[in-house]
Amino acid sequence: MLPASAQSAAAVATAPAAAAAAAPSRLDEVIARGTLRACTTGDYKPYSYYRPDGTFEGIDIDMTESLAKSLGVKAEFVKTTWSNLMSDFLAKCDVAVGGVSTSLERQKRAFFTEPYQVDGKVPIVRCDDVAKYQTVAQIDQPSTRVIVNPGGTNERFARQFLPRAALTVYPDNVTIFKQILAGKADVMVTDASETLLQQKLNPGLCSVHPDQPFQYGEKAWMVPRGDVVFQQYVDQWLHLLRASGDYQAISDKWLK
Repeated sequence: MLPASAQSAAAVATAPAAAAAAAPSRLDEVIARGTLRACTTGDYKPYSYYRPDGTFEGIDIDMTESLAKSLGVKAEFVKTTWSNLMSDFLAKCDVAVGGVSTSLERQKRAFFTEPYQVDGKVPIVRCDDVAKYQTVAQIDQPSTRVIVNPGGTNERFARQFLPRAALTVYPDNVTIFKQILAGKADVMVTDASETLLQQKLNPGLCSVHPDQPFQYGEKAWMVPRGDVVFQQYVDQWLHLLRASGDYQAISDKWLK
């Protein structure tokens, strides 16, 4: 038998593991509830788009359905906005999805899964203006009309790196690219993946060096802060989704 001091030390050492195992997790709650609640904006193709018929579609929507299926539950989507994403996630949802960029500001209030895509900020402009807007310095001029959607990393990038440009905050991230085509704005700086899709959807717009973004970025999902059990389940599901080729098939469905 171990001496009393050794028994005490062993008990202290195993206490955190026992506490972690016994702690309630969102994983158990989701399974018991029978639904996986996902907050998403529905305004960010190809990740999440809210259709006129009231349903969602996109890469992250298909991924959410896959995660829900793995848990034996139904996916339930909660429409939000970029400005209210964090507050709605904390109050109403189990995950936040739909092209969410990782950031340290968001990390203060939520955990992130492993990233499923590496991305970064690049300009999208009228094709005739590609040579004109290659660098941050070229864009950051009083004569440049920059347009952004409110509340997300696009607006934060513009306010931090393009303070001299004429900035317009436009509320509809679905129709925002038409403003550039119509000559009402010159540049939007957003994620490279979005610019590649939007140049296909809007002939006359061109993505500017999407393979050389202005800054590094990642796409991941938000999960509740501190819930390591749930985070590890979602990470393992995501790992298997990517390793099996299922993620690539989902991505190709919307991008090719």
